[in-house]
Amino acid sequence: MKALRIVFMGTPDFAVGILDAIVKQKKHEIVGVITAPDKPAGRGQKVKFSAVKEYALGQQLPLLQPTNLKDESFLAELKSLQANLHIVVAFRMLPKVVWAMPELGTFNLHASLLPDYRGAAPINWAIINGETKTGVTTFFIDEKIDTGAMILSKITEILESENAGELHDRLMHLGSETVLETLQLISEGKAVTTIQEDMSGIKTAYKLDRDNCKIDFTKNAAEVYNLIRGLSPYPTAYCNFKDGNDEWNVKIYAAGKEIIAHTDAAGSVITTKKEMKIAVPDGYIHIKSLQFPGKKKMAIHELLNGMAFSTDAHAF
Repeated sequence: MKALRIVFMGTPDFAVGILDAIVKQKKHEIVGVITAPDKPAGRGQKVKFSAVKEYALGQQLPLLQPTNLKDESFLAELKSLQANLHIVVAFRMLPKVVWAMPELGTFNLHASLLPDYRGAAPINWAIINGETKTGVTTFFIDEKIDTGAMILSKITEILESENAGELHDRLMHLGSETVLETLQLISEGKAVTTIQEDMSGIKTAYKLDRDNCKIDFTKNAAEVYNLIRGLSPYPTAYCNFKDGNDEWNVKIYAAGKEIIAHTDAAGSVITTKKEMKIAVPDGYIHIKSLQFPGKKKMAIHELLNGMAFSTDAHAF
């Protein structure tokens, strides 16, 4: 078995779960951690550390935060760590000079069953597209994004009621197991790879933006329901509410769906004292949790305790 000296690269909470699993296993040495530079966030624009930086500081792991991955001083510092393997989890595209540096290569953990859902938001898009299964894949990095030779894949079901946050947490645990297995194979020289086939119909995990996070109530109930849960709790699906002269931009965090024939126009908002539903062509979307501008996120009954809507209210 070859002793592994690892540089770990990642930024968000998902990456922390994987890094923590490696640290706690105590089989391999983390000789360095690379994460995003600090940046101001929130209304006060206070400097915010990445989740990986917070963890690395707590574990007293050597930390690098390069702004330019091709900078000569960074490359010299990275080389001085004498890693023989790099691991990337939710970081950024690496230049070849970085991923080709270690003797044993650089592998990435991606939260999908490659080659499907290459890209920035695989967890979200699997749910948005109504998939019933997904998983994680480890692969060796090459010149393109998420296209390298695959090492291991693990499959899991997507539950009908599961949102992106819940699936994220399950895939983080599955990813931790998969990374540890991948490390075992590499350390024993037993890693066998499979080349990704670029078949027609491969699904892409496009970057999430304002356009693809907007709810379209002319779509069917399943599509709207999947969009809401696929974007919850972050970045959150949204729509506009209009009632008379009032109009609001509203975030929808949780909903249910009902398939039933009706004559209400798509987007019609129907409320009782405790419930709100919005018409779609084949039924209704039952709103469970939402956030109006300037207000906190709240359950629908909390909103309706202090806010009433007319019969002309509609969402679009």
